[in-house]
Amino acid sequence: MSVWTRITAALSALTAGEGLSAVFDTLRSPPERSVAFAIAVVALGAKMAKADGQVTRDEVMAFREVFHISARDEVGAAKVFNLARQDVAGYEDYARRIAGMFTGQPEMLTDLLEGLFHIAMADGFYHPNEDVFLEQIAQIFGVSDQQFNSLRTRFAPNAQQDPYTVLGVAPDAAQDEIRK
Repeated sequence: MSVWTRITAALSALTAGEGLSAVFDTLRSPPERSVAFAIAVVALGAKMAKADGQVTRDEVMAFREVFHISARDEVGAAKVFNLARQDVAGYEDYARRIAGMFTGQPEMLTDLLEGLFHIAMADGFYHPNEDVFLEQIAQIFGVSDQQFNSLRTRFAPNAQQDPYTVLGVAPDAAQDEIRK
């Protein structure tokens, strides 16, 4: 049974009215854990695309660039994406689930946040709602304000650049450290 077959079964449970928490509780151990992760990542990416109010073709393409899905799994992934992109509601729960799966692995969460920034910028504009969405995801993931600001500066051309963030130093750093 493929990951996407399991995802389709989980989606059926969701559309039948079973709660998100209950579905995730049934997906706690391998291989189900990979199913839960796939659902959460696809849903989070779709909700990121919807954060500015509309999902564009560019955002869908950016999603595909970030999250590689084999041709045989595209139909299942599209079902999850289309269901999740209807609105942004519930994205915090998906983010918490992902954060729980990667406790002690901050680099995985930062990589995922970078992918979400890529989707946000696919239409060429960094919308204020996308900023709020990403900032809340970063907080849930435990990404520091400095790391988040660094990512925002790197991805969003209209983001205000903080010189300390650009230099990668704390605002209270000694002058010698800042010069280095």
